[in-house]
Amino acid sequence: MAFNEIARERRLTRWKREVRSFFGPWGVFFQGFLEHPVMVGSIIPSSRYTIRKMLEPVDWASCKLFVEYGPGVGTFCRPVLDRLPRDGTLLVIDTNPLFIDYLKRTIGDSRFIAVHGSAEDVEEIIRAHGFEHADYVLSGLPFSTLPDGVGPRIAAATHRAIRPGGAFLTYQFSKVAGNLSARYFGRVDTGFEWRNILPCCLAWAWKTEE
Repeated sequence: MAFNEIARERRLTRWKREVRSFFGPWGVFFQGFLEHPVMVGSIIPSSRYTIRKMLEPVDWASCKLFVEYGPGVGTFCRPVLDRLPRDGTLLVIDTNPLFIDYLKRTIGDSRFIAVHGSAEDVEEIIRAHGFEHADYVLSGLPFSTLPDGVGPRIAAATHRAIRPGGAFLTYQFSKVAGNLSARYFGRVDTGFEWRNILPCCLAWAWKTEE
């Protein structure tokens, strides 16, 4: 690598570090969006109104494993951990190592597991951590911009991974995630939250008893 290229790479790395330091989690989130815009649905984390409404239908008393796709900088992680029983587990999956590294450094809860991987592999990932099924799976992935075929594969794998009576919780700026979930789940409840930037569509896809 030429000297100029090395110098430019060092300046870029220093700039990224300074941005993260100055803006905290918002800086990490923004950097993650710049590096992987297709996999990050927004440059702004979800509002507290979206978080509260999204998690409201969860039966926390019976939740042993809660999975999240695309946790970003942990906007949902802390509210989930606040509600999760002491013997429960929150397992998050993200393809961006920047987010996974940040979460491992900033969340010290023993119930928390962060995995660098793909939501398509959720079944293998939860089995690797000693579970047969998830009770709930939460996703803020931008299904409308994922590469062809990825969204359906994630939805199908999620349906197989969730126990009967559990649910796939999605929030997105469009109805794509909810419509996709309806192909695999027996019942889908929908909602909408205006107090978010941007306003987003919510969906709770329930796996009917088998």
